[in-house]
Amino acid sequence: MTKHENRYETLEEFYSFYLTQHQHPVSQRLHVFGSLLGILLVVGWIYEGTYIKIPLGLVIGYSCAWLGHFVFEKNRPATFQYPFYSFVCDFKMMKDFFSGALPERLQEALKSPPKV
Repeated sequence: MTKHENRYETLEEFYSFYLTQHQHPVSQRLHVFGSLLGILLVVGWIYEGTYIKIPLGLVIGYSCAWLGHFVFEKNRPATFQYPFYSFVCDFKMMKDFFSGALPERLQEALKSPPKV
């Protein structure tokens, strides 16, 4: 397998790995908070017409998430290797968080070892 090949065939397969990298409850909350804050800021700046600030929404959102990885999870964010999958999975995890399905989904992901 070359360096540029994707090790995950589907988004769902990657999501299982993604969840194993987000086991700490504080890290999960930081991800949800960062995603929500980033969305609110971007929407607000679009509404105001201050488009130049939009990248700042991503920086703020990811700063919260990366704080969770470096301080609580003590692992490297998957965003560095899988930026698109990670971005989409941030929202999948947020949906599972608010629906109450996150603990069960995490336990399922931990039962089958992820590809690394």
